[in-house]
Amino acid sequence: MSNADILTIKNLEKVYVTDSERLTVLKGLNLTVKEGSKITVTGESGSGKSTLLNIIGGIDNATSGTVTAGNAQTGEWNVTMLSESKMSEYRAHFLGLIFQFHYLLKDFTALENVYMPALIAGIPKKEAMERASCLLEDVGVSERMNHLPSQLSGGERQRVAVARALINDPNLILADEPTGNLDPANAMKIGELLFSMADKYKKTLILVTHDMGLAANGDEKFKIVEGRLK
Repeated sequence: MSNADILTIKNLEKVYVTDSERLTVLKGLNLTVKEGSKITVTGESGSGKSTLLNIIGGIDNATSGTVTAGNAQTGEWNVTMLSESKMSEYRAHFLGLIFQFHYLLKDFTALENVYMPALIAGIPKKEAMERASCLLEDVGVSERMNHLPSQLSGGERQRVAVARALINDPNLILADEPTGNLDPANAMKIGELLFSMADKYKKTLILVTHDMGLAANGDEKFKIVEGRLK
């Protein structure tokens, strides 16, 4: 695995302005992430953990500062400057996203939920289905692949969400409180699964969590304090 940088954040600032106040959530935040590393970020509620991931993921805009993702091998993306079409491309090919809530489509089976992003990215259906089947086996729910989300347990749904995040072979996985909705036993299993899948598929992982036990698994561990990473 190369030791190239996969993500560089410089002087990131995020300010929310309302009629009554101006709230600075991120302030002069800097971060450099090496390819293949696993980064964990903790912090108080409202400290900006999710905001940071949303800006990296192109879901939210920075007030100022730069986010550069990728390198010469993967292609490079100036995330803070991308057009709408380039942003869609970046999300589809460079990123895998996992949230606290699984966001599975309720009328589609586990298998269909996993292979759908691959179809959207232009992968032939047969290949997309085969890839999805392998991933569902890897995450331990292959026998549930033809079930709807409503027929799956919370832990199973999050396993499907992990498989879906990997379907387009992304370079970077962003996980925002992925165990936040689960009981402790399932939370531990999903946490272990995330790190083992990142290892197996040689993915870079940035994980935001309030679970200190889960955060301890990171190669590098950060905490957001007063808008900066410590």
